[in-house]
This record gives sequence, C-alpha cells and structure tokens, in this order.
Amino acid sequence: YLSATIACNFSTMNTSLARLHFAGGYQPSDSKDWRSILPAFLVAICLVGFAGNLCVIGILLHGIWKGKSSMINSLILNLSLADLFLLLFSAPLRAAAYSKGVWEMGWFVCKSSDWFAHTCMAAKSLTIVVVAKACFMFASNPAKQVSINNCAICMVLVVIWVMACLLPLPEWFFSTLRYHEGVEMCIMDVPALAQGFTSIFVKLYPLLVFCLPLLFAGTYFWKAYCQYQHRGTKTQNLRSQIRSRRLTMMLVSVAITSAVMWLPEWIAWVWVWHLKKGSPVPPQGFIALSQVLMFSISSANPFIFLVMSEEFKGFKDFWKLLTSKKPLPDPDSQGTPAGNSQIISDNVLSQEPLPSESDKEKPGSSPSGEEKTNKEIPVLPDVEQFWHERDVVPSEQDNDPIPWEHDDSEIAGCCK
Repeated sequence: YLSATIACNFSTMNTSLARLHFAGGYQPSDSKDWRSILPAFLVAICLVGFAGNLCVIGILLHGIWKGKSSMINSLILNLSLADLFLLLFSAPLRAAAYSKGVWEMGWFVCKSSDWFAHTCMAAKSLTIVVVAKACFMFASNPAKQVSINNCAICMVLVVIWVMACLLPLPEWFFSTLRYHEGVEMCIMDVPALAQGFTSIFVKLYPLLVFCLPLLFAGTYFWKAYCQYQHRGTKTQNLRSQIRSRRLTMMLVSVAITSAVMWLPEWIAWVWVWHLKKGSPVPPQGFIALSQVLMFSISSANPFIFLVMSEEFKGFKDFWKLLTSKKPLPDPDSQGTPAGNSQIISDNVLSQEPLPSESDKEKPGSSPSGEEKTNKEIPVLPDVEQFWHERDVVPSEQDNDPIPWEHDDSEIAGCCK
C-alpha cells in the first residue's frame, strides 16, 4: 500500500515532493526497471571492488609484515581501506534504498548514510594530497629513501581520518526521517536557525574536499614531473628514476580517475543544495548515475594499482600463470635428445627396428668407459714417452739439494 502511494505521488510530480532534498540514496520512483537496474549495477561494483581491494590490501600487509613498509605504501593501503569501507557499508545500503519505494532502514542509517559515504570520500581525497607530496619528495631524490617511522605514518593517517569525519558532519545533523503525505522518507531537513551556517557550509565543503585537494595534488605531481624533465638522463641511479616515474604515473592515473568519476556527484550535490524557487530540479537519472560513478571509483583504483605498480609484480606473474593456456611439457618428450630425431625418422621410414637396451649393454657391442675416454682424449707418443721416462728414472736435478752451485759452475765454464 505504501509503495503504491509513493508511486502515485511521484507520478503526479507534486512540487513539494520534487523539491525535497533526499538523503541516504533514497530516490522514490515508480519505474520497476529503474529500481532493479541500479541495485544490480551497485552489486556488481561491490563484488568487483571487494575482490580487487582485498588483493591490494593483502599484498601490502604482506610487505609490511616483511618489514617493507613505507609512507607511499601506507597511503595506498589507506586508499584501499576507504574503498573497502564504502563497498561494504555504504554501497549495499544505497542499493537497498534504490530498490524500495519507501525508507525501511531506520533512523540511524538515515542519519549516517550520507555522512559515512562522504567521510570515506574525503579521506581518499586528503590521502591523494599526502601521497602526491610523498611522491614529489621521492622524485626529488629517488636514490635516497626517506625513512619515516611507523609512529609518524600512523599520526598522518589519524589526522586524515579525523578531518574526514569532521568535514561532512553537518550532513549527520540535517539528515532525518520525515513523514510526507503519509510516507516515511529520509530527507535533509535544515532548521531555520541553521540557514546561515548551511549557506556557508555548502560553499566551503566542495572547496575543502574536492577543489583544493585536487589543486594541491596536481601541483605536487607537476613538480615531480618537472624534476624528471630537469634531471633528464643525467643520473647515476637510472633504475630509481624509472621506478619513481612509474610510481608518479600510477598515482596521477588514480588522481585523474577519481576526479573525473567524482565530478558528477559534486555537480549534483551543489545543484541540490543551491536549489531555489523557480530553478530547474536535477533529473533523477543524473543523480543516480553520479552516485553509481562515485562508487565505481572503489573498483577502478585497485585495478590501476594491480596493473601499473611494481609492488604487485608477483600478483601479475601469478595471474599470468593461472590464465596462461600453454600445455605442460611432456616429461617423456624431454627425455629424447634433439640429435636422435633424424635417426628415429629414418628408422620409421625404413621400418628397421632400433637397437634394444640389451644389445647396448653387451660387452662386445660398445666400448667400455676407459676406451671411450682414450678415444675422446688422444695422447701424443712424444708426450707419453717423456712422462714415462720421468716417472721411471727421476732426473738428478730433482734430487740435487743445491742446484745453484751446478749452475754457477756451468756458467764459469762457459766464461772460460
């Protein structure tokens, strides 16, 4: 009954319903196809992103356990954890909200859904700024590994998550459940006293979370690129320079992908928050597509890491081993030397049997090991006679304890 009521209300497009600011991914719709396609897309994104982020996190944790921790690897791990949190706790709730015509997930989920999603996205945005700074430091001197202890890394991660939790906090306060035309909905309800604060918040929040981090990250990446151009090939550590350049290209790809796929969500967010009387309402299709693209970032990032990073070379080799279609070598075929192929083919064509193993083992059929050695290494007769005489009749000079006296006498005789 409630679903039919909200569908009827939406089909008539009441002005008050169309201009409501829905929260938690709740979008009332009377189209059954629309309510089934969007959840299917979100479920597919969750499955792909969950598998990819688990691989990235597992490989990075294995490296940390081996003592190969670094600032950049820790920041990449933080990005993967934020993606994993989004796919585990936020995307499934959005899929459930899209599939239903009414809100049935309670007050707490309504208040925390948008706040949690934007917290994870803000943590990713701030992490990209810090990783761009670390990349610039590594590009400035790739031969020198900047040693940062684990306490400093933990402090940086804690600061990132604290700031990410505080920035979207107004969304927690303004999200609530309201009954509209007899139907319970999750909407943004801003009190009259908070109108001034909200007008400042909707202008500062996109700048602090999206625009400024993107600007700072682009600046650091550009400085890193200038370092490569200035250094050129005049470096004593070419391998470190190549590794630093690949790392920069990977992180730039992550930053550009996140910015492009997150931009529609920010356009929809600013459009809804600045909606005024008489202005056009953003289409539901655009709002839904922007949220799907935002969650798709969590599936694109691990793919970029696994393809472009040298840290995951072992995973790529293992994946190639699993996906290779080459047959295993036959041990029987390896036992036959390449030189016997012509003999085997001639015997097959002439239909003559090959010699058996028993014939090969007969005494008269093949020479012994010593005879083979003598045939392989011939001894010249002069050399053999020399060593025979030396062994039988040792020379006097070998038994002479003072051979230098004889040499002097011979020299004196020659002088006379």
